[in-house]
Amino acid sequence: MMYSKRFFKLVHRVYQRKSGFIREKSFLTLIFSDKLCVIAFLLLTASRPVHPVHTSITQMQYNAAEKTFEVSLRVFTDDLEEALTKENNNQRVRLSDKDANGPLVERYVRKHFGLTSASRQRKPYRYVGKEQEVDATWIYIEIPYNEPVQGSLLQQSMLTDLFDDQMNLVNVSYLAEKKTVLFRKSNTQQVLTW
Repeated sequence: MMYSKRFFKLVHRVYQRKSGFIREKSFLTLIFSDKLCVIAFLLLTASRPVHPVHTSITQMQYNAAEKTFEVSLRVFTDDLEEALTKENNNQRVRLSDKDANGPLVERYVRKHFGLTSASRQRKPYRYVGKEQEVDATWIYIEIPYNEPVQGSLLQQSMLTDLFDDQMNLVNVSYLAEKKTVLFRKSNTQQVLTW
């Protein structure tokens, strides 16, 4: 774990105020000998974006005029980076708005998200792109769909290969109907019924 210069300066100042010299104790003893140092340590390490729940949210909005599902997938960036790193032969992947990782993201999404018609035809779709937020990544796709949704098979297995507790919520809006479907590692495909 990397510590910031600010942290070291704070520890140094607190300890100097307390004893006058640092060389008398080991650095670990120094850090944990003062309650203020422990609080500073916790505050500085807590600023890292960590989330205890592994979840994603997908919005599928049917555009009747275009006969297309407009899909927005929202995932935690650090989780997606970990999945992409694994897919990229463990070469570290970092996401930003202006990176060149679009093809890698697209390949991962195509592997883990899909819609199959009631007649068992996997629907091709167009990867539109991605957008970064502070701790989340939005991924956009469009799925041409000109048949009834009833009986279609929806797959949403993103990040279930990494986290046993991964939950993927999909909100489907089709014509006047709305439905929310929950996907887990043990249940990554579901038939849409209205």
